[in-house]
Amino acid sequence: MTDTPQLDDAHFAAPDLSRLHPARRATHAPRILLLHGSLRARSFSRLMNEEAARVLTRLGAETRSFNPSGLPLPDDADAAHPKVQELRDLVSWSEGMVWCSPERHGSMTGIMKAQIDWIPLSLGAVRPTQGKTLAVMQVSGGSQSFNAVNQLRILGRWMRCLTIPNQSSVAKAFQQFDDDDRMLPSPYYDRMVDVMEELVKFTLLTRDSAAYLTDRYSERKESAEALMARVNHTKI
Repeated sequence: MTDTPQLDDAHFAAPDLSRLHPARRATHAPRILLLHGSLRARSFSRLMNEEAARVLTRLGAETRSFNPSGLPLPDDADAAHPKVQELRDLVSWSEGMVWCSPERHGSMTGIMKAQIDWIPLSLGAVRPTQGKTLAVMQVSGGSQSFNAVNQLRILGRWMRCLTIPNQSSVAKAFQQFDDDDRMLPSPYYDRMVDVMEELVKFTLLTRDSAAYLTDRYSERKESAEALMARVNHTKI
């Protein structure tokens, strides 16, 4: 007869609603980092992010953007590289992110993926992306598709982000910006505004409870077992 799994009551508990609504809530502007996936002089993913940053600012957020130019390929340089450190510091600073990639060969670009690959799941005891909100967007040179945003969603889940439901995909992006690199009025623009509005709402809703929302039974149990093993080793 096989053993059946048993819950460890020392590390298992029903949800504590008081931790979802802490008495002290942050009052600073939501901190949003925007990443784009092209190095072109006229990068439409960058222009989309610039429009998004304007909207986010109007919504009361503080924004910062990372320029991927000069970022080495993953594992082609040490993590002490200045561009890697800049990216990681910005991710640690942020409470939410926007990832916007062109679609190239039916996929996100290597530049977009390289940025995400340089972001570790943990930095010491800190998990820089876990519990942070994420909005995904893509720009296409041709007809509308959702390949890049679908892939970005997979990566967002892998990085343990709270990826919001809405997203933006802009077809024929070269037709959506004027000579001053401002986005033209269109349903595409309206959708981008929808996405940024939702991102700010989700960030405000979750940032004070992110640590609780991502607190896991398995990890509490594993940490306790590791601590007990260290204590027993010390006694020996």
